[in-house]
Amino acid sequence: MTRELHHDSAQCAYPGEGNLVAGSSIALEPRRPRWLRLVAIAAITAVTGVVVFAGYWAIRLITNVDSFDLSAGGHRSEVTADDRTDRLQFLVLGSDTRSGPNSDHGSEDDSEGYGQSDVMMLVDISEDNTDVNVLSFPRDLLVDIPPCTDMQSGQHFDARSDAMINSAMRDAGPGCAVDTVNALTGLEVDHFMLADFHAVTELSNAVGGVEVCVTKAIDEPKSGLKLPAGTSSVQGEQALAFLRARAAFGDGGDLGRIQAQQAFLGSLARKMNDEGTLRNPQRVLAIADAVTRNLTVDKGLASVPALVTIADRLKDIDPADVKFISVPTAPAADPNRLVLDGVSAPQLFSALRASADLTAPASASASVGDTEDDLPDVEERAPRGATDSVIASAPVTLADGTAGGDVPPMLVETLRDAGFDGTQYLPAPSTPITAIYYSAGFADTATTVAATLGIPITTLAADDSIYGVQVYLGMDARGGVETLNSRDMTAAIDQTADQVSCQDTNPFG
Repeated sequence: MTRELHHDSAQCAYPGEGNLVAGSSIALEPRRPRWLRLVAIAAITAVTGVVVFAGYWAIRLITNVDSFDLSAGGHRSEVTADDRTDRLQFLVLGSDTRSGPNSDHGSEDDSEGYGQSDVMMLVDISEDNTDVNVLSFPRDLLVDIPPCTDMQSGQHFDARSDAMINSAMRDAGPGCAVDTVNALTGLEVDHFMLADFHAVTELSNAVGGVEVCVTKAIDEPKSGLKLPAGTSSVQGEQALAFLRARAAFGDGGDLGRIQAQQAFLGSLARKMNDEGTLRNPQRVLAIADAVTRNLTVDKGLASVPALVTIADRLKDIDPADVKFISVPTAPAADPNRLVLDGVSAPQLFSALRASADLTAPASASASVGDTEDDLPDVEERAPRGATDSVIASAPVTLADGTAGGDVPPMLVETLRDAGFDGTQYLPAPSTPITAIYYSAGFADTATTVAATLGIPITTLAADDSIYGVQVYLGMDARGGVETLNSRDMTAAIDQTADQVSCQDTNPFG
C-alpha cells in the first residue's frame, strides 16, 4: 500500500523559506577555537585565584598581628616620618612574657604586667638605606623611666629613677619603652616591633636555621644551650637559647650576650641576603606568617602595606652597611648593673641625632647668615640682624648639666665678651645631651648664641616653657664644646653584619 504524502498549508513552499536561511547564516559564522576558550577560562580563573590568594594572605597576616600605641604619653613631634623615603628608627623588643605558647618557658608568674624586654635594639635606617645602625641596650642598664600611661587601661605610672631599662615596658606597655629610649637618646622612634619567645623559634625554623660559632663547646643548663665548638646551625629552641644565654658568653654578663645576639642577627642577615629570601614572595609569606603570629607592633605598622614597605626597604640593604653598636656603659655601684658612660654615650647619641652616617662630618656651626630653612620652625621670628642693644638685653641662661665640668664658666665669659651682657649661670641636673632651647621670638638670638659658642645648629630646639635662650650643657660637652662637632664614631661599632665572628665562651659558665 502506497503511503500518500499530505502537504500542510504551513509547509515551506520552496527551499530557503522559513528558518533555512537563518540556519544557514548561523552555520556560516566562524567558530571560536577551543584553545582560545580554554585560555580565557584559565585567565579568569588565574586572576580570581590571585585576588582570592592575596586577600586571604592580607587578612591572615593582619589578623596575626597585635597592635599597641607607639607612645605612653611622651612628647612627640607633629611630623610623621614617611616609611618609604625618610630616615627611619624603630625599636625592636624581645618580651619575656610566658603567656600563651610561651608557657613552655615558665609560668605567667615569672613575668609581670606586659613583661620585660630580654632584648632591646634601636634600628636606625638612613634615607637612602646605605647606613643602618643597630644599637643594643643592655637589659641591666640603669636609666630614668619617664611617667607613662597605659593607653589601654588608662592607668598612670609615675616616673622611676635608676630603674633597669628592661622594665620600661612592664607597667604601661611597649610605648613606655619607646618614650624611655626617646628621652635617653634625644632621638624619636618611629615604630616598634615586640616579639616573644615563640617568634624566634618560628623565624629560625622558617629560614631553615642560622649559623653561629663558639670557641669552645657550650652546655649551659639555665638556657638549655648545647653547642659543640666551632660552627653550628641553630633553629627552634636552640636558636632561642643562643639569644637568651647569658652565662655562656664573655664574662657571663649582659655585654657578652649582646655580642652573641649581634653575631646571630648578622648571620641571619647574610643568609637572607645570599639566598635572596626577601625577593622570593613564597618565602617572604612563610616568614611573615611565622613572625606575625607572635608579633606586636605600633598602630602605624599594623597593616599589610606598612609591613611590606618596611620589608621592601630592608631587601636591598647590604649586610656590610649594617653596623652593630653596644650603647657605651660603665659599671654601676651595684656590680650587677650598668650605667651610661658619661662621655662616650652622649657623644654617640649626639652623632646619631645629626646623621645615621657615623663617619660624616658634623653639621656646620650655626651662624648669623644661616637661612630660615636651616632653623627649626617657630611661630614667631625675631628680625634678622639683631642690634647690639638687642643682644645685650637678651635673656640668656647657661645651665650646667655637665656634672662637674670646667667648661661652663668659660662659656659664660665667652657670651658676655660677645655682647650678651645679661648671661646668667645656673647649676642644673646632669644631662647626657647638650641643647640650646629658645622661646618664641628668640630663634635668631639662639642662632647667634650657637654661632658664638661654636655649637652645631642641630642642637637648637623650640621650647616655650622657658623665656629667652637657655644653653643646657650636657655631659657630652665636658671635654669642650668642640667635641660636639666630632663626628667619627666608628670606634663605637662592634661589628658589621657581613663579618663572621666566633663567640668567646665563658670558662665559668
